[in-house]
Amino acid sequence: MARFPFSAIVGQDEMKQALLIAAVDPSVGGVMVFGDRGTGKSTAARALAGLLPPISAIKDCPYGCSKEDQERYPDVCGTGPMRKRAVPFVDLPLGATEDRVVGSLDLERALRAGEKSFEPGLLAKAHRGFLYIDEINLLEDHLVDLLLDVAASGENVVEREGLSVRHPAKFVLIGSGNPEEGELRPQLLDRFGLSVDVSTPTEIETRVEIMRRCAAQEADPDAFAAKWADEDEKILKRIARGKTRLAKLTPGDDVLTDAAHLCLAVGADGLRGELTLMRAARALAALEGAQKVRREHMIAVAPSALRHRLRRDVLDETGSSVRIERAIEELFG
Repeated sequence: MARFPFSAIVGQDEMKQALLIAAVDPSVGGVMVFGDRGTGKSTAARALAGLLPPISAIKDCPYGCSKEDQERYPDVCGTGPMRKRAVPFVDLPLGATEDRVVGSLDLERALRAGEKSFEPGLLAKAHRGFLYIDEINLLEDHLVDLLLDVAASGENVVEREGLSVRHPAKFVLIGSGNPEEGELRPQLLDRFGLSVDVSTPTEIETRVEIMRRCAAQEADPDAFAAKWADEDEKILKRIARGKTRLAKLTPGDDVLTDAAHLCLAVGADGLRGELTLMRAARALAALEGAQKVRREHMIAVAPSALRHRLRRDVLDETGSSVRIERAIEELFG
């Protein structure tokens, strides 16, 4: 099936912004998207992965390792020539076993040849790309915990039957789900960098435009892709420039103080909120080509970075987004 152009997705601006931030700085910690079915969650994630330029990887390496990976993991990467390959986009099915996710011992080879051989899992395939989990709120908690640990460390360690394997597994974790089918445990949700709420559009013009673009893409995918190629190229250049600028940007004490005041005002649990808020604000500033991280960048990413970290207030049953917006208005006007 042909990829839907990222720039052709109608609306859902906060979701698109969160995905672009994660593409510029994966250390933000992944993106969780909650919302109705059929609101473009997986379409947007696939579109972004398909938009990115091919990566250079060791030809026969099962992990798609780079030269840097080869130096750090000489025992698993091999020594073949480099080749271009598409940025990985891996779907993790709900019924996946732990062995399929992390990798397993190749028992057939062990029995046949007496050799202990490791069979890489989905984490290996997702290295340097995206790991997408639809309906993550229905995935077993221990698997979600495992995925978040690997996503944070960038490394997968597997020990089976006396065999110990350590391989790189750096990927952007994207989860999506429908809140009506059950919520993710707060302890796990908190470990996602950004959380986005998407809803079915209510404007007639928006719904008509979505139908129009979907019909055009189905009728002639190549022509539709060509129509949006220039806009996709602009987004690609923004990401590339953002990655280059990222290391040069450091939030000043004024923005750090603003972030601390905001997190205190909304009652964010722990310090992960401030840290994610600053990483996301810096990535947004880099995307926009700003010379420094400003309060506006911090405010723009605050709902995504904080809405899933708020303590429940029995005296205030308003939604998290409303509480954040209210605190921003009271603190900064």
